[in-house]
Amino acid sequence: MKERSERASGMIGAYRCGCPPRPRSARRVESHLVAGITDDPTTTRRPSGMLRPMLDPILSNAMLACAVVAASCWLLSVVTREYSWVDRVWSITPVGYVAYFAWASGWTPRLVLLAALVLCWGARLTFNYARKGGYAPGGEDYRWAALRQGMSPKAFQVFNIAFIAGFQNALLLALSVPAWAAAKHPTPLGWVDGLLTLVFLGVLGLETLADQQQWQFQTNKRAALERGESPAPFLTTGLFRFSRHPNFFAEQALWWVVAAFALAAGSREWAAIFTGPVVLVALFYGSTGFTEALTLRKYPSYADYQRTTSKLIPWWPRG
Repeated sequence: MKERSERASGMIGAYRCGCPPRPRSARRVESHLVAGITDDPTTTRRPSGMLRPMLDPILSNAMLACAVVAASCWLLSVVTREYSWVDRVWSITPVGYVAYFAWASGWTPRLVLLAALVLCWGARLTFNYARKGGYAPGGEDYRWAALRQGMSPKAFQVFNIAFIAGFQNALLLALSVPAWAAAKHPTPLGWVDGLLTLVFLGVLGLETLADQQQWQFQTNKRAALERGESPAPFLTTGLFRFSRHPNFFAEQALWWVVAAFALAAGSREWAAIFTGPVVLVALFYGSTGFTEALTLRKYPSYADYQRTTSKLIPWWPRG
């Protein structure tokens, strides 16, 4: 009787205002919409495809950590007047991001494998950067000094905030995000994962050999200059006979392999998987051109090396 009375009063109220009474199902859907909890696909407003990953709490935490690291790098650069702080964390932060994604996934096998591979990459790169004096005071990348010469102090500080500290740290996170995408699809490891592991280790070995050849060349060059000799100005033997930058090629290839692990897991979040590797290729394209311009200015004979040797992908010399 009470329910019938309420229904009747609702109808009377509706007709008094000139509106037809709403069905009970419509009122139920309306209440759910107000609460934001309806499961009706025709009435639910879901976040857009680009927004959904940002709402993931695991990825949001990683983004917050990235922002803190970027702010710290910028602040340290202002205090010390050295602008290689991102270079100093380049081999460290991706290891932390992937380890965090592995932990958040409950240490699923694929994420444990990815964390181990990225740790090998980070340990090797950290060692190579340390032996070149990158972590010592005054170990700034010479390219930042060259850029400062062609920019006003204010313009360089904008560049420092936007690119050196901001963009590069965001890129390091983007390179790690395929691990997050893989973690969302905890499928069993398969033969593709085994193949990708072998490719990753092979490319890592290529990068290690290239860096070692370059390190040995620079060591011998310094010793020859101290003896008053005139050594070759730049390396053209070993792996550098087939590529002017074999280590750069390997560094880019490694992150494409990491992205492929997400595909092997079954992820199809294309933006999350491919943004990092694609942007890294664009970054290396620009930075390699700038590096070679500085080398060519110092050693005009470098032009002959450019004509005969592939820029990145190892290939047989021309001519």
